[in-house]
Amino acid sequence: MSNTTHLTATMTVDRTPDEVFAAVTNVRGWWNENLIGDTAVLLDEFVFTDDSERAGEFAQGKEGIRFARFQLTEVVPGRRMVWHVVDSYLTFVDDHDEWTGTNVIFDITTDAQGTTLHFTHEGLTAGESECFEACSRGWTFYITTSLPQLITTGVGRPIPSYRH
Repeated sequence: MSNTTHLTATMTVDRTPDEVFAAVTNVRGWWNENLIGDTAVLLDEFVFTDDSERAGEFAQGKEGIRFARFQLTEVVPGRRMVWHVVDSYLTFVDDHDEWTGTNVIFDITTDAQGTTLHFTHEGLTAGESECFEACSRGWTFYITTSLPQLITTGVGRPIPSYRH
């Protein structure tokens, strides 16, 4: 992998592009149940928080993504979705707003093997992003494990809700 390669993950399932796209828009079902906002239509905005105890607050003594605010800047049903990171705060790297200004891209294609989702977090590179390794592990889990489980079984493995 070159130092300028963006963070990527890929998965293929035996479902239609529309089913895969619908699952991608169900961000609470595969990434985080604690989202604030909408996640399906052009210009929708949502906030991710990894705090499952105190929504919207900073968890004491816990490292992670305190928050990331996204805006959907491209929505092509069955084919492509782009989230632009408007603002962010990561506690596990020195550059706390490293995600700010990056794009999270979901490209969907289909062939004889099924429907493939190619995920790219554009702006995070091996050579320039402090969170690259940790973010790669996280995104890979959610894209290659949680999202396909949501698509094929109806139940993903998102960060659980703080509301029990």
